Amino acid sequence: MSGWMKTNSKMPEYLPGSCNIGSGEIRRRQLVALGGLIFSVISLIGFISASVPRGARLSIFIPLLVTAVGWVQSRKKFCLAYGFMGTFNFGKLGEISRVSDPVARAADRATALGILGQSVGLALALTLVVFALPL
Repeated sequence: MSGWMKTNSKMPEYLPGSCNIGSGEIRRRQLVALGGLIFSVISLIGFISASVPRGARLSIFIPLLVTAVGWVQSRKKFCLAYGFMGTFNFGKLGEISRVSDPVARAADRATALGILGQSVGLALALTLVVFALPL
């Protein structure tokens, strides 16, 4: 499997800098992405309905960032918050484990920074599209 290892056919394993969440956590991030997307669409509809000034459209950045963070994390099977905190979870939701190896923690932080950068870039690009729309 690309990006993560398995201990058996059903259970993924922590792999520093590549995989720090299991299926329950991935589903949680997919729901966050969906919630952000719904809020973004509602905001865009509101912008169109209220004929808001162009500058006000920049406020869509926040829900788009929520969408992007959830989506990128779910695709990469990596939680940026866990990466920054030096933790991981492949069990029940909320049962996190600590990463003890400093090299692994550094790899996780680097991946978390990358996810944050990708998410901000995606949200910014989409915000600029909304800003440029002739509403």
